[in-house]
Amino acid sequence: MENMKYIVATIKPWNILVYNEIISKYPGEWHLITDTIDLTVEKVKSIDPVYIFFPHWSHIVPKEILNLTTCVCFHETDLPYGRGGSPIQNLISRGYTETVITALKMTEKVDAGDIYLKVPLSLDGLAEEIYNRAAIKIAYMIDWMTKSHRVAIEQKGEIVSFQRRTPDLSIIPPLEDMLDLFNHIRMHDADSYPKAYINYGIYRIEFTRPALRTGDMLADARITIRKDEVNA
Repeated sequence: MENMKYIVATIKPWNILVYNEIISKYPGEWHLITDTIDLTVEKVKSIDPVYIFFPHWSHIVPKEILNLTTCVCFHETDLPYGRGGSPIQNLISRGYTETVITALKMTEKVDAGDIYLKVPLSLDGLAEEIYNRAAIKIAYMIDWMTKSHRVAIEQKGEIVSFQRRTPDLSIIPPLEDMLDLFNHIRMHDADSYPKAYINYGIYRIEFTRPALRTGDMLADARITIRKDEVNA
């Protein structure tokens, strides 16, 4: 395993941090890619990795790269339930409090590949806290995979697809339940994600760091001029 080569391709800061602190110290020769521009056929061929791991990549990988080696992605649902984008947000909005991280072989069809393993993941806390926990668990899943070389198993069960959430879905809808409001704010509270917000005249008010109290809730608020008003 010392002479084996691997690539980790990720765009999120929590995965990059875990790569530098944990994954890069695993046996073998490790390479990190953090930009789609750098994920090329030429680069993959020059490294010739046993695996390319994609924790939180969020981009379609060209089939030319999928055909070069074994590509593995990580999805935070119990596949085939929850294929598609924004799994954490879609699960929380449906009332889930826990899920699993599924490691699967990447194919041209999104989230449809054979499954290597699943590990449990709590959905407690802010979105970024969930992603931080997931990044650590994925690191140890990667370690297990490089040691076991387990054969992936075909997905079985009813297919349920999720739609990737768009920025306009971060706006806070009319909600009568305080817990629903709390969940809406926390599930958007992660770096590089559009925060939960309301529009008030020419202003946008974004909410982060919600904390439930008895009968009420505390949250941080950031007020900015709406971009559509600036450009009007």
